[in-house]
Amino acid sequence: MPTKHSNTIIMIEGALCIALAVVLSRFDLFRMPQGGTVDFELVPLIILTYRRGFKWGFITGALFGVLRALLGGYILNAAQFILDYPLAFACVGLSASHPKIIGIILAYMCQTLCSVLSGVIFFAEYAPKSQNVWAYSFFYNAPVIGIKYLISFIMALILWKALERELPVR
Repeated sequence: MPTKHSNTIIMIEGALCIALAVVLSRFDLFRMPQGGTVDFELVPLIILTYRRGFKWGFITGALFGVLRALLGGYILNAAQFILDYPLAFACVGLSASHPKIIGIILAYMCQTLCSVLSGVIFFAEYAPKSQNVWAYSFFYNAPVIGIKYLISFIMALILWKALERELPVR
């Protein structure tokens, strides 16, 4: 059972990872026309999830999502906010639910599902009239989120090796 002291350390670590994720979210490698970016914001969240597990990854991801929305998100209503921000980023916690590659694929699929649902429900007017809204939302969101997860996963693995030596989990 974790002690109050160890929970405090994990919360501080989570806050630092959120702060780093916010900074990294400001450096876009690529930006989509109607929203969505490829950046490195997921790297600290994935590392925290690997270090501390699903629960802390889920909580930290959700808090980061709220902060990301407050720092310049596009919010139409409460349901869209929840799908696009806290729930979508909480999905990072799933990367700790299975071995690394399977877990990261599961997290990617969950975040993609949140974005596709949001696209279908709230942003259907951007789909060309000749294209199915589900297909449009999927093909708009899945590649961008996939590239972001792939890059972040590779970076997290590289950094993970160094962090395992320097910052053992207590």
